[in-house]
Amino acid sequence: MQDSVIIEPKSQAKSCVIWLHGLGADGHDFEAVVPQLNLSDCHGVRFIFPHAPIQPVTINMGIQMRAWYDIKRMDDIKRDVDTQGIEDSVRRIDQIVQAQIAKGIDSKNIILAGFSQGGAVAAISALTLPYTFAGVILLSTYLPDWDYFITKKTNANKYTDFVIAHGQFDHVVPIKAGLLLKETLAQEGFKVQWHQYPMEHSVCMEEIQMISDFIQQHQVAPNQ
Repeated sequence: MQDSVIIEPKSQAKSCVIWLHGLGADGHDFEAVVPQLNLSDCHGVRFIFPHAPIQPVTINMGIQMRAWYDIKRMDDIKRDVDTQGIEDSVRRIDQIVQAQIAKGIDSKNIILAGFSQGGAVAAISALTLPYTFAGVILLSTYLPDWDYFITKKTNANKYTDFVIAHGQFDHVVPIKAGLLLKETLAQEGFKVQWHQYPMEHSVCMEEIQMISDFIQQHQVAPNQ
């Protein structure tokens, strides 16, 4: 767990949110959002913000930065991505989930969340890993190389709530990429909620409130 920022609740952890940052950021990126969620400590939510590995990214002239996978080409909503890199990152999420299960937190009390590139990994993890999660939060993101990953799809989260949120003025990941993600998941039979906000490639307070509500609705009840 040295490769993650971990925020523990004051009481015993009953549930967990694993939240993946975007390209070029690190696990500290959304650390400051936790107090803004205004979660009561009685919910006992542990937050884990993993750091992506440092690697060269083709679309950024090969500069080394934290990335969950390489992006070789980006053309509007299409991306030529390193599927092996995505699979490596999914295995990393698998290890984190297994560690939480070993600590006594069932996967049904774990929420996967991710922003941008981290959201893509969170989506593929939820769609291909064998665990049933409490919920999945996908922010300003897209579904990479679905023609490949559909062959690895499981039904573990067929009845799990997926919430997708996107900025209307996002020029990094256009909103139509988020809409395609929503439509694809719906076509595959997954339960999808959609939110859009008047913002660019970022988060806003209204979105943070939505995330807070979602976490509270999908975590262990306070009296448990």
